[in-house]
Amino acid sequence: MPMNETHASVMNNPATRQKEYTSLGRLEGRLRRARVAIRDARFGNKTHDADYIPNGPMYWNANAFHRSYLEMEKRFKVFVYEEGEPPLFHNGPCKSIYSMEGNFIHEIEVNKQFRTRNPEEAHVYFLPYSVTMLVRFVYVRDSHDFSPIRQTVRDYVNIISTKYPYWNRSLAADHFTLACHDWGPETSNSDPYLRKNSIRGLCNANTSEGFNPSKDVSFPEINLQTGDTHGFLGGPSPRLRSILAFFAGGVHGPIRPILLEHWENKDEDLRVHQYLPKGVNYYDMMRKSKFCLCPSGYEVASPRVVEAIYTGCVPVLISDHYVPPFGDVLNWKSFSVEVSVSDIPNLKNILTSISTRQYLRMQRRVIQVRRHFEFNSPPKRFDVFHMILHSIWLRRLNVRVHDDE
Repeated sequence: MPMNETHASVMNNPATRQKEYTSLGRLEGRLRRARVAIRDARFGNKTHDADYIPNGPMYWNANAFHRSYLEMEKRFKVFVYEEGEPPLFHNGPCKSIYSMEGNFIHEIEVNKQFRTRNPEEAHVYFLPYSVTMLVRFVYVRDSHDFSPIRQTVRDYVNIISTKYPYWNRSLAADHFTLACHDWGPETSNSDPYLRKNSIRGLCNANTSEGFNPSKDVSFPEINLQTGDTHGFLGGPSPRLRSILAFFAGGVHGPIRPILLEHWENKDEDLRVHQYLPKGVNYYDMMRKSKFCLCPSGYEVASPRVVEAIYTGCVPVLISDHYVPPFGDVLNWKSFSVEVSVSDIPNLKNILTSISTRQYLRMQRRVIQVRRHFEFNSPPKRFDVFHMILHSIWLRRLNVRVHDDE
């Protein structure tokens, strides 16, 4: 797990500097102890845990992840700015492709373990706006004018940076936002520190559009059509999966036309469709398939990645510049296949070259990592809500906030 550090200056007036240094010094001291514990765990024995003990090649270092997770549970505190009114703030979609925006906002606001009402004891500060709601209520449809959204976010930053000292003391390095809408990266352009310094949680984790894995967080796009995962989890054993690979979806963006051109209705092993045949169920097809193709649309993220994991289908990530979720903890190469856009013509050869033994390993690992992508309300340990929080915790460990003097 990365441990690069970013230094952020504290710029408080002299009257409050001593008090600020004392509380900040204690907070940073506890973070130092957490860093040491995580570093030492990389080479130590496993820690007992009644719920789950991470293990296996799905993790870059299972011991370090487990210790980091336990340190997060023991120490991590999030302050949620209370300024702002729904529907733009403290609100978001919970039953759509962008559902993780609304669900995270809701869960962190009602959370009693991680949320603190005392900003002095917080490690990070959350700006609870929903990009999806900004697009719905502020953006003028078909105007191609982002300025109303940018102005709304800029005004919000001005309010919190004037009322509280925390934004200015770190230049936003210990502040975070969360956006699953495609325009999340664009929205962060509203303020230079928001884009350059803050921890941006993004579904659209595209390095060609400025996503920075060392400070930003990639989290999964989950299409909760009914608001929960009931009926979506689980699938048959590998021996009952007779289809090599499956994809069905519209022509969105530059990658899918290439996939459809080469493979649509051309091979019985690769079931690639723009439109599913009548009477064929999308999720049933996933459960019958060994591999599920997950090409990017207009943006790099796709809900198919999580849908594949939910149904026990090995995801095939077809994208350029995409940073998969929780990649500083999870070794995606151990349970998924990454295919560049240029290799789409060789897709069948790539998949058939994976031995049965290797496929069985990958499929078993998909089942094992599924808990990290499951949405629960209320949240459960190690689920997607906690994995998002853990990713933010890791980024905060990389930041040292200190006094000017």
